[in-house]
Parts: sequence; C-alpha cells; structure tokens
Amino acid sequence: MSTKSSAATRTPSLTERRKAATQFDIARAAAELFTERGPDGTTAEEIAVRAGVALRTFYRYFRNKQDAVGPLLAIGGDHWRERLAAVEPGTELPRALESAVTASLTVPHEAKAEGLRWTRGLLRASAEDPALRAVWYRVNQESEDKLIPLVARLAGDADPLEFRLTAAAATDAIRVALETWAEPDADVEGPGSPAELAVRCLRELTGGMRLLAEPRKG
Repeated sequence: MSTKSSAATRTPSLTERRKAATQFDIARAAAELFTERGPDGTTAEEIAVRAGVALRTFYRYFRNKQDAVGPLLAIGGDHWRERLAAVEPGTELPRALESAVTASLTVPHEAKAEGLRWTRGLLRASAEDPALRAVWYRVNQESEDKLIPLVARLAGDADPLEFRLTAAAATDAIRVALETWAEPDADVEGPGSPAELAVRCLRELTGGMRLLAEPRKG
C-alpha cells in the first residue's frame, strides 16, 4: 500500500475527531441561527454561544459566520464520494456514479432527512447572501477536486481531461439538483426529490461524454 493510500484510509486521531466534532457543532449552530434569523441577523458571537464555544474558538476554525456552515454543506459530498470509493474496480462508470449518487441522497433514516432540510434552508438563505453562496460553491469545488482520482480509478486508461470533465459534470449534477429541490417544498423522497433530480441531471450532463459512453478496461 502506498503512503498516499495509507494516509487516506488511516483512522483519525482523537484530536482530529474532537476538532471535527467542534467544527460540526459550530456549523449546526450557524445553520440553526441562519434559518431562524437569516445570515444578516446573526453574529459570529451568537453562533459561538449557541455552539457552546468561546468566540476565539470560533475564529480558530472559521474566517467568518458564513464560512462556519461549510462542514455541514460538505457532508453530502463526503458521503457520496465514500460510496463511490467503495465500488469495485471494473464497474461501469455510469452505473457506479448513478448508484453512489442515488444511495447518498436516498433517505433511509431521519438523520439524513434532517441534513437535507438543513441544506435546503442554507441554500434558500444563500440566495440573498453572496458570502454564503460563495461557501456553497467552494464546497462543491473542493468535492469536485477530490472526485477526480475516484473517477480515474474506475475509468482506467483514459485522457485525464475526461476525468476532470466527468468529475465536474457529476458534481454539478448534484449541485443543480439540490438547488432545484431547495426552491419549492418538494419532499426528500419520491418525484422531485434530491436523488431523483440528481440522476436526471447526471444523465443530461454526461450524455455526450465518451468516457461514460464507451466500456473501458482498468
């Protein structure tokens, strides 16, 4: 196993887990307050109080109040990349992408439904807040960058440009699906759900891509 692989799969240390837990607590507090009052009606100090941390702790992890929701918005991308990473090499790439997207956005329990509802609230708030919208786009860009090696692993021998295009299309499919779903009051399951919209967007955006149209060997 390479050093890179080992680093990617190692168990986080206790310090790293505590840091991640604190960041998520702050992100959850920020999302709650943004939903209740909007970003303009919320201060970093109020977020810190709601999260139960000192203001200096808040600024140790985040540059501003909008940045604080980044960990919450990133959860969905983390989940779907984990599912894609678990796909066996040799699996057809279109099927692997659709399966991972569907599984990550399907709601088998209340915790995932709650996460999608938080995302909806934040996306609605971002319509009037450019800084919050910038966090959403940054999270998607980071997810796209992390997706490229996963696409390459499944695609095998292909032009690296095709890996980037596929990662960009898959990321945008989920982004557009979530933004579209967030506007009305569609349910988290069934017609108009994030999973249904994401698969539709994925098929539309990747329909003309050679990498996803031609069977390839790893």
